[in-house]
Amino acid sequence: MSSRKPSQRKIAAAAHYLIEPANPADHEFVVELTVAQPAKRQRVSLPVWIPGSYLVREFARHLHGLQARQGRSACRVQQIDKCTWDIACDPERPLVLRYKVYAFDNSVRTAWLDSQRGFFNPTSLCLRVHGHEEAPHTLKIAKPSGAPDWKLATALTPSRTTSDGFGSYTAANYDELADSPVEMGVFWSGSFIAGGVEHRFVVAGAPASFDGARLLQDTQKICEAAIRFWHGAKTPPHQHYLFMLSAVDDGYGGLEHRFSTALICTRRDLPRQEQARASEGYTTLLGLISHEYFHTWNVKRLRPSEFARYDYTQENYTQLLWFFEGFTSYYDDLILRRAGLIDDAGYFKLLTKTINQVQQAPGRHVQSVAEASFDAWTKYYRPDENTPNSTISYYTKGALVALCFDLTLRSEGRTTLDDVMRALWQRCQGGPMAESDFVAVLSELGGRSFEREVGHWVHGTSELPLKQLLQAQGVRLLDEPSQLAQVLGLRVSETDGNIVVKVVLAGGAAASAGLAAGDEWIGVELSATRGVPATSWRMNKLEDLPLYAGAARQVTALVARDKRLLRLSLALPTGVTTWRLLPPDGVAGDPLPASARPWPGR
Repeated sequence: MSSRKPSQRKIAAAAHYLIEPANPADHEFVVELTVAQPAKRQRVSLPVWIPGSYLVREFARHLHGLQARQGRSACRVQQIDKCTWDIACDPERPLVLRYKVYAFDNSVRTAWLDSQRGFFNPTSLCLRVHGHEEAPHTLKIAKPSGAPDWKLATALTPSRTTSDGFGSYTAANYDELADSPVEMGVFWSGSFIAGGVEHRFVVAGAPASFDGARLLQDTQKICEAAIRFWHGAKTPPHQHYLFMLSAVDDGYGGLEHRFSTALICTRRDLPRQEQARASEGYTTLLGLISHEYFHTWNVKRLRPSEFARYDYTQENYTQLLWFFEGFTSYYDDLILRRAGLIDDAGYFKLLTKTINQVQQAPGRHVQSVAEASFDAWTKYYRPDENTPNSTISYYTKGALVALCFDLTLRSEGRTTLDDVMRALWQRCQGGPMAESDFVAVLSELGGRSFEREVGHWVHGTSELPLKQLLQAQGVRLLDEPSQLAQVLGLRVSETDGNIVVKVVLAGGAAASAGLAAGDEWIGVELSATRGVPATSWRMNKLEDLPLYAGAARQVTALVARDKRLLRLSLALPTGVTTWRLLPPDGVAGDPLPASARPWPGR
């Protein structure tokens, strides 16, 4: 039986799903849905998006073979739109639907099935039964034949399960079902207690060098720090929690859920046995874990008022992702610092990276973070060669907005952003909130109106006062030479000796020269100077440019565009710098003075 005790409540399920990983070789789940009391014309639909990932992904494109019956009688199924079906049936008899779902997306958002592993979000597999969304749902997951070593993990409440986790689970309603991904296969598993709550961690695809004990120990510190942040010594709002991590050759990401999170990372980023110092990749993984766990409060419970009820049929718009994603991005690194998993130098390195990412995006002058939040559905998840010029990330700039508020509040001495977050939790009772709630709490705790700051930092496109706020706290800001790509104002890919331009940044030297995304940069020409003859060079990588250009400040770039050879005059800029942050002089143990420092402990 499952390690968690099954609910003793007897639940009459309005919808029951039988999930069979029947065809791993074909990457297909077979789903049987039983509706106990259907309507005369029962409508069902599959979500077009998954909460937490703001893009219409059209999950129904992978559903096929939908059939309906009542007893031995087939029912007429009529498709209404891209993801909705009507079934004509007798409301006095149970309705049984059967269909298949193709599962070959190895991400945290959809579904995957092969001979080694299975994973799914119910938003990809479980049709929503209209009119019964608020009623209890049950889910039974069958163990695939020929996979005796497979186990199953999910945050759903077990009802009748075997020791390996397969069997029946319950959900209070469709929202709870949709918010509960399922991992199955051969995976490593461990657990720990944080805040009096059991936390389980499962890892699929780990190599033999994987240090599971260290991952548990470090994740426990993250969870304890996050729980202390929100509740002090009190218990958190969740009674259990599950981390599901898929280790792959190439991949990174996470998706938050109310009682769990699904994560993906490269195997090289996992902690390794007998490796004393954390690798940069492992620190990045810990930051991802911190980010998704902080979402347990900030977006899964405290959430935009527009998300009080999800509409699974279309985009759900909000201007508040700068708060829910951006502020979470600010705190994910702080939680690592407060948990003792990185030191001051490590924290400032992460903060420097965030600042430079924003400073190097011309789109920060075009789009506010509030607009970026609203446009996530059409812009953030659909990047192209012009994205850095026209948009800004509500993750990175939102994190810097949080930093600006935190340093401002601390310098004025009345409160901190920590206190504001906790007061928001109390004000909104861990539920839906609006921007006006944030403004009201700022004013209440800060002792003045912050509408000007909100207007400029959140709804405006002017520069954030980062330099002033950081320097006022004694933080040292160094200007260091930028990398060559940033000096030129472009981004390239380098494969097999070919340099291909991927992005040209507005206002940069490459844009002035006329370079365009898709150009193959073949070589460089230098004019004759002081008796030195003109020369031409083939370039295999971007770093060849200073080798051949020497002291020249003007060169001719040889590029191929649509098979045409072009000669473009390129000025080589000087004095292009990036920021580097260092702790204040004379401060041992904390990056900022006591009056302003957001870490390690408040």
